[in-house]
Amino acid sequence: MWDSTVGKKTVMAVSGLIMLLYLVAHMIGNLKVFFGPGDFNHYAHWLRTLGAPVMRWEWTLWVIRVGLVAAVVAHAVSAYQLSRRDIKARPSKYVHSKPRSSYATRTMRWGGIILGLFIVWHILDLTTGTVHPGEYEHLHPYQNVIDTFSTWYGNVIYITAVVASASTSGTGSGAPPRPSAWATRPATAS
Repeated sequence: MWDSTVGKKTVMAVSGLIMLLYLVAHMIGNLKVFFGPGDFNHYAHWLRTLGAPVMRWEWTLWVIRVGLVAAVVAHAVSAYQLSRRDIKARPSKYVHSKPRSSYATRTMRWGGIILGLFIVWHILDLTTGTVHPGEYEHLHPYQNVIDTFSTWYGNVIYITAVVASASTSGTGSGAPPRPSAWATRPATAS
């Protein structure tokens, strides 16, 4: 099934759904920042002990991270391969003067690239502290978030990521599957 276009689109849909569900859960958890340092830091600690006593310190968190990386790679590889198939199937461009797709659809590739770069920056900022603007405090995520959002560029980076995320998530989830027969229109004689 992986070799077929339908299989690749299925992989994109499932991996996109996994990423979307993670994004929603991540957003809901991060809203705890508005309840203050106690609640937010407690939530971060809970994430590290999730699944205890069966799972050890941070094991569940690492399982989630590995699953997300697998979803991102599967999504990107499927998108790239589908794009190459599309170009190979029709090497010449359509003659339509106006694009028939939405702005979000035409810019989805760039949204994915922006999100990929943001995820790397986000991890280096708030997980490892490598590019953190303040004094990174391990296991004190509230202060780390406050430090990041206390800089103008931290705000610009996050706002850009939210816009890119909304654009790409809306396009993927808003497009219901349809048989290819519905997508084609019979040629009309002039």
